[in-house]
Amino acid sequence: MYLSYDDLKNKFPTAHFLPYNNIYPKIAHDAFIADGAVIIGDVVIESKCSIWFNTTIRGDVDYIRIGANTNIQDGCVIHVATNGNGTLIGERVTVGHMALIHACHIDNDAFVGMKSCAMDFSHVKKQSILATGALLTIGKVTEEMTIYSGSPAKKMRDLKQKDCDRLAWSWQNYVELGQKYLKEIS
Repeated sequence: MYLSYDDLKNKFPTAHFLPYNNIYPKIAHDAFIADGAVIIGDVVIESKCSIWFNTTIRGDVDYIRIGANTNIQDGCVIHVATNGNGTLIGERVTVGHMALIHACHIDNDAFVGMKSCAMDFSHVKKQSILATGALLTIGKVTEEMTIYSGSPAKKMRDLKQKDCDRLAWSWQNYVELGQKYLKEIS
């Protein structure tokens, strides 16, 4: 169930929700949207997501979809490109502080580190990590269960079990934290 536009404004009065071409964001009733977040246009945010302080999610010239239990941390920018290049972010994804996600795909259970950048047509595969400060250039595709680092990003190594455990801990921790914040404002 998604909140109506009026319910969004009442529940999250210090966030901004704007239509574009008469398309309003659709946000699940149990998602948390922090102060200063700006969400515009053709954006769908699914159940138990958390969108943190001063994040911009701008689905104006194409669509953005964010899967359940995903967290988009403080200061992130998520945008799209024209001509049919939306942004898809899967379920149980962590996007670290100040990351830039632009017209790309982030698969389920992936991790995008702080201040990293995923550019147009790039693809962070399932259970892979784009390390802090990494630049995934246009069209670059990671392998599953790997860590990519650097600028431009290159494969560093395969994930170990402890890495996979950390990925699961991260999204679960943010679901719990977002739900606590949601209770505070209810």
